[in-house]
Amino acid sequence: MPSSKIRLALVDDHQIVIDGLLSLLQGHDQFEFVFASTDPASVPGLLADSPVDILLTDVMMPVLSGAELAKLVKKKFPEIRILALSMNGEADLVNEMIEYADISGYVLKNIGKTELVEALTKIAQGGIYFSEEVLKAMEKDGQRKKQYEDAHLTAREIEIIRLIEKEYNNKQIAEALFISERTVETHRKNIFRKTGTNSVIGLIKYAYEHKLISRGS
Repeated sequence: MPSSKIRLALVDDHQIVIDGLLSLLQGHDQFEFVFASTDPASVPGLLADSPVDILLTDVMMPVLSGAELAKLVKKKFPEIRILALSMNGEADLVNEMIEYADISGYVLKNIGKTELVEALTKIAQGGIYFSEEVLKAMEKDGQRKKQYEDAHLTAREIEIIRLIEKEYNNKQIAEALFISERTVETHRKNIFRKTGTNSVIGLIKYAYEHKLISRGS
């Protein structure tokens, strides 16, 4: 590393979060805060003028999300390592940051001083760091996906599940998909058998848990 200190930059659209993180790292001389900003769009320009080793970025920000910013930063400054900060440790968000933005770590904003120092130190040394809660969410998501794969649901069956969630009856499903009601009934029996459910409520719960459908869709 070109500097004896670990140079940090922080972006979060809430100043109180910035103030809190700055306070957490007070007295830790191995870190140097180069800049902090509430405007994610300004970060690439700031990085061009003031090189850093690690960028700490919020995930959910208006105008420019954490994933979009991280992808942009990695493209322009591939040597910068990125630590994502979030109130939300849902696996979908974490996976998006990993796959879309090539982050080096993901921690929740309720992080304590000791863990934050550990995360930054490990990332600065070339490692990766994910909060325990985040790892558990990713493990749970992986188990759900495996269960979904094990169920071997077809694209047509998933389509029917989504129509059932919209309260379509067999006749309406048949008309929407241009198939017979008897075919719909066969699909429904197969769906209940494959998912291990025996009621519409149980099926919809399964579909939410395995992200076959999303609330409000």
